[in-house]
Amino acid sequence: MDPIVEVVGLILGFVGWVLVGVALPNRYWRTSTVDGNVITTSTIYENLWMSCATDSTGVHNCREFPSLLALNGYIQASRALMISAIVLGTFGLVGALIGVQCSKAGGENYVLKGRIAGTAGVLFILQGLCTMIAVSWYAFNITQEFFNQLYAGIRYELGEGLYIGWCSAVLAIAGGAVLTCSCKMGTQEKYPLPYQARGTVYSGPAPTNRSVAASTYGRNAYV
Repeated sequence: MDPIVEVVGLILGFVGWVLVGVALPNRYWRTSTVDGNVITTSTIYENLWMSCATDSTGVHNCREFPSLLALNGYIQASRALMISAIVLGTFGLVGALIGVQCSKAGGENYVLKGRIAGTAGVLFILQGLCTMIAVSWYAFNITQEFFNQLYAGIRYELGEGLYIGWCSAVLAIAGGAVLTCSCKMGTQEKYPLPYQARGTVYSGPAPTNRSVAASTYGRNAYV
């Protein structure tokens, strides 16, 4: 594969990995505005780790979720998936840096480098899938509560952290697909090369067993 295409896949995977690191600590995974007069208007926003509130004067307070076991199941699952995405992306980035053809790391064994690049592509794809599942599951619960007429709690809307996560997932999957296509499987030669004599390719009929024996042993071999 063209080394330029491999570099493009590496860049896409790297940008997706960076965006995962941006989306995970982002505080605006879901937001809600409490309307009232100028003094009491406030904005409530949450992510996977904490809940914050900001009033009209600019004062904001945040509190971390007190207990992991007290959280909803989808929040715990989203945490695990996002952390797994970062770990997978880290290994994928290291593998891509070694596996691309323009890299000097790993020597000049391009078959092995192609396999490493393909493995890095699979890791990037897994990173994108983990991110996509986490943010989509989180967004599904937001929309389900928002449109539920019987829900008595605060109705949240989608925050910017989810959109960053979606962008990260798409870029990681695209970069991983490009790198996976660069995987070259080693093939061994099953048949010998055409007969050559003094640099000239022999294009005539195949030699018989008698001629092969004569050329091998010479005339002195026979009595």
